[in-house]
Amino acid sequence: MTAAAAASSRLLRTQRGLALAFLLVLAVAWWATAGRVPAYVLPPPSEVGKALLTFVSSAQRLSHLFATLAHIGSAIGISFLLGAMLAFAAHYARWSAPAIHQRLNPFLSAFSGIGWTLLSVIWFGVSSYTVVFTIVVVLLPFALVNLREGLLALDAELHEMGNSFGRSRWRAWRLLVMPALLPFVAATLRIMFGVAWKVALTAELFGGGRGLGYVINIARQDYDTATLFAVILFIIIAVTLADRLLFGPLERYTARQFGSTP
Repeated sequence: MTAAAAASSRLLRTQRGLALAFLLVLAVAWWATAGRVPAYVLPPPSEVGKALLTFVSSAQRLSHLFATLAHIGSAIGISFLLGAMLAFAAHYARWSAPAIHQRLNPFLSAFSGIGWTLLSVIWFGVSSYTVVFTIVVVLLPFALVNLREGLLALDAELHEMGNSFGRSRWRAWRLLVMPALLPFVAATLRIMFGVAWKVALTAELFGGGRGLGYVINIARQDYDTATLFAVILFIIIAVTLADRLLFGPLERYTARQFGSTP
């Protein structure tokens, strides 16, 4: 093992040790503080653990999880498709670029998720349409900006190779452009997945009749803080595992195989 590899290994062990120590300190502080305040303010870890087990073993509660996953999955698909269409339109039809990048994108980026949620409730009522629409409009700028960067990163040599296909523009796009964009696609999906959870919970809290945000809202109304903490803890674990086991490896694989990410 080289000196650089040994140093990297020591750094990795140190980082993992510090992360574990932080979690232990947080757990001890939580346990110590929970004994001094009412349970509805800060429930002890044992009560949250029981609520978490109840949550994952309840078919009714799990149906709310599947509802949130459906909201997030459909919204990511719609926003990515719309973002890709707009990015390609601005790149290949340059006359549309100012309207897309200088008008539409700043407008969508500046308006907050809570603002879109309130508007969606007025437009669609308390429904899944409200949740999905809110997530879509918040995620759309992420897809648009990242795919735009991917298209701008296509070098001149790649364009020359594409011209060698003659009139077969579809073949050039399929064999050259799409593989070069895959690292940006993977990075975009990773970002969108993380952001979508935050937006989905807010949208379901205010304008959803189903989903984990709705469960949090009911728990808040009932002062069931243990369930509220359990749902939050479940989301943190689920999102972290998805990022570590799915989106992170996918992004690294596409970066190795097809090029670097932004």
